[in-house]
Amino acid sequence: MNEMKSKLPLNLIRVLILVGVIALTIYLYTIRDQVVQGYGYIGIFLVSIIANSTIIMPLPGIVLTSAMGTIFNPFGVAIAAGTGAALGELTGYLAGFSGQAVVEKVERYHRLTNWMVKHPRLSNLAILVLAFIPNPLFDMAGIASGALKIPVWRFLLWVWLGKVLKMLPFAYAGAPFMNFLSNLLERINLFK
Repeated sequence: MNEMKSKLPLNLIRVLILVGVIALTIYLYTIRDQVVQGYGYIGIFLVSIIANSTIIMPLPGIVLTSAMGTIFNPFGVAIAAGTGAALGELTGYLAGFSGQAVVEKVERYHRLTNWMVKHPRLSNLAILVLAFIPNPLFDMAGIASGALKIPVWRFLLWVWLGKVLKMLPFAYAGAPFMNFLSNLLERINLFK
């Protein structure tokens, strides 16, 4: 009975955190256009949180990063987008930490979790690499990290580093790609 009383506040905190993340996601999703137009880097940061929390609807975060790289300093865009992306990934971590993981029956999740248990020193590298590679399955790494009770600061550090490194080439590629696309569209119009 005493053990149940001590777990109740922790479970309540977990639920409140999850509800807070969901509420923030819904709010930011409803104002996403105004956020980017009116707030610059902070807007990029906030929209990146939405794009990576994937609770309601995943958004194309890399596309946003490339587009904003044409307007703002690409390095600043990568930092803002990568930081928002890392914080957005807390949703998966919290789902695993709370024990409410919806992927517990997925074979890839079990393989990743077992690998992280067998190789705890390499789990940081796994988080970094999975955060760097553009893939929709990163939530499994977050859920596994939360379930394994990897300290949240360590999880965030490696996710942040991986996400910023991933966003850098997209932010820098944005301006040349948009210039190429603009020139291509101008040439197409000239032939009409």
